[in-house]
Amino acid sequence: MKKPAVLICGHGSRDTDAIEEFKNFVGSIEEKIPDRQVGYGFLEFASPTIGEKLIKMRDLGINNVEAVPGMLFAAGHAKNDIPSVLNNFIAENKEFIINYGRELAIHPKILAASCARIEEAEATCKTKINRKDTLLLVVGRGTSDPDANSNISKITRILWEGMGFGWAETAYTGVTFPLIGPALERILLLGFKRIIVFPYFLFTGVLVKRIYTTIDELQDSRPDVFILKAKYLSNHPLVVEGFLDRLKEISLGENLMNCQLCKYREQIIGYENDKGSPQIGHHHHVEGIGTDHNSHNHHSRKTNEN
Repeated sequence: MKKPAVLICGHGSRDTDAIEEFKNFVGSIEEKIPDRQVGYGFLEFASPTIGEKLIKMRDLGINNVEAVPGMLFAAGHAKNDIPSVLNNFIAENKEFIINYGRELAIHPKILAASCARIEEAEATCKTKINRKDTLLLVVGRGTSDPDANSNISKITRILWEGMGFGWAETAYTGVTFPLIGPALERILLLGFKRIIVFPYFLFTGVLVKRIYTTIDELQDSRPDVFILKAKYLSNHPLVVEGFLDRLKEISLGENLMNCQLCKYREQIIGYENDKGSPQIGHHHHVEGIGTDHNSHNHHSRKTNEN
């Protein structure tokens, strides 16, 4: 029996480096499962869109797909926007089967990859400094979903305790708080000799580059403190393995998101009105816009940049 094709659903970005890294990541997945057809599509700012890729797969005679969000956490994109595209396609193509997997989430292999990235940054420090004298700052993207945001805090705590840092903080690049700028201002008041900033992102892009620029500017103004830049996760071998684990869960029927604290299913403090919201996509106006010749800059919104 022929195995289902795989569709990796990315967010998309206007940053060409980000798109290339995503494609390389898909290539790494493809190498691990040579017996399956692997494709990708984007929600916004890049082509092909998820819908366009599904049409192409259908036209090639494929009618069974396992779709997985190429994202770290389940916020609006993984919970609403991608399922909306998939459901609309199924509604128009009754013979087509799509089984949807879960996001990478908090996975032991992703945590191990995070640890490796932080250790790589430590190795660049010219002066030997104990971890007890080091503060770890984990920076997440930031969303309007408190459950997804809290997972960044959980990642921070696990890395903090597991690696033995003197202190750790969590910050975000937008939407929620604390933002990275104010967070770094407060962190410097704590008096640690070394700060390691780890962007908890899968790929590069506008936001990751902005984080690194912020760190460079701060280091120039504070030569008395070592401020190290850890690399984002990228296609670290353990990230690839974690993604393949999520893919296996689909066939095992274990592809379950965390619904206990989902603001769309439960009344979460401060988000009571979101419970029961319809599963509607919000990216129609920017599908396919960004890295090709049809790019239109007037669609840009900082909160959606990657």
